[in-house]
Amino acid sequence: MSFMKSDTLRRAMARLRPGALPGSGGAGNQTDAAEYVRQTLARHGLAGDAAPRDGADPAGASSAARRSQSGQSQSGQSQGGAQAGSFGPLSDLMSGSLSNMLSGAMSGLMPDGQGSDAGLATHTEPAGARDYLLHVPESLNDAPPEGLVLMLHGCTQTPRDFAAGTAMNALADQHRLIVVYPAQARGANAQSCWNWFSRGDQQRDRGEPSILAGMVRAVAAEHDVPEGRIYVAGLSAGAAMAVILGETYPEVFAAVGAHSGLPYAAARDVPQAFAAMRGELGARKSDTARPVPTIVFHGSADGTVAPSNGARIHTDALGAAPGAQLQTETSGTSGGRSFRRTSTTDDTGAVLAEYWQIEGLGHAWSGGDRAGTYTDAAGPDASAEMIRFFQSVTAKA
Repeated sequence: MSFMKSDTLRRAMARLRPGALPGSGGAGNQTDAAEYVRQTLARHGLAGDAAPRDGADPAGASSAARRSQSGQSQSGQSQGGAQAGSFGPLSDLMSGSLSNMLSGAMSGLMPDGQGSDAGLATHTEPAGARDYLLHVPESLNDAPPEGLVLMLHGCTQTPRDFAAGTAMNALADQHRLIVVYPAQARGANAQSCWNWFSRGDQQRDRGEPSILAGMVRAVAAEHDVPEGRIYVAGLSAGAAMAVILGETYPEVFAAVGAHSGLPYAAARDVPQAFAAMRGELGARKSDTARPVPTIVFHGSADGTVAPSNGARIHTDALGAAPGAQLQTETSGTSGGRSFRRTSTTDDTGAVLAEYWQIEGLGHAWSGGDRAGTYTDAAGPDASAEMIRFFQSVTAKA
């Protein structure tokens, strides 16, 4: 597989200016533009399995019967019927600089998540501001919650889309948890990806980690969230940022949930981002004395973020943990998919990590709801398993 250099991509982008495409007549045809960029990426080995295929949805999700009341699985499909990933990797790629280069010519081509996010609250830090959607269970009746979960969406998604696809609000109601869904600003990344690959967004007291940590601190203080019960989870680019938050703010986040994501500091620029997504990972970058407990989900058929990334997140979560470790493996079938779960505790019984390898799962949220994009109704219920893991961490603390 060859790698496309940035100047090659810029030349492709130049072709997308109005009038640059053959036969565009000066207006620029968006469909032709999308196809041209798709072909350019494909020639350099970056199309992966995200391009639409006959008989397969863009995220490689199963069409097995949905376990919930929502009906059949329809992975990667929004309520409006626009399939995420229908322009090959362009709606899957998490590279912000690539997205910014595409923003002018491609801004009208990407599927929105689930409707508008009008009415969101805003949190501001010295590093910047982000909007967020807040879910507070009615069952609390002004009583303190049992905890708070920060949920970080993937590229092209919105907070409401991510809430619908993960069905996390229903679990939050059941377990008396507040859920915060931040929205990436289009000004920060044209395709709403969290900038996990940016050096300035991988450090404490800087960039997006600073904004997100400040956001949950403020919400937790306002709603009397018990100390040590703030958790973070995400999908794809959101999972990569969740891992960064666990690394940079271990005193804020008690546990991390990473679905189809990448390890800490897997990339520091755009070329490295593409390499990391293909599974070309360097040495472990984490230097945390005691890593935050982490639960990892990754599908064996993920062609957008290579499964080796999930394995690295898992090993990073164990690498610096002191003392002896007890590891158990469980294999089984859930929701029509085979899985292997590796659970690790320390010699005191404290939870360190859990790693779910899902057979046949693509780049989609396992056991998700068809109401959101990048979901697969088949397989273990990742949302429920994450909440269970978070609560087990708190119980052993």
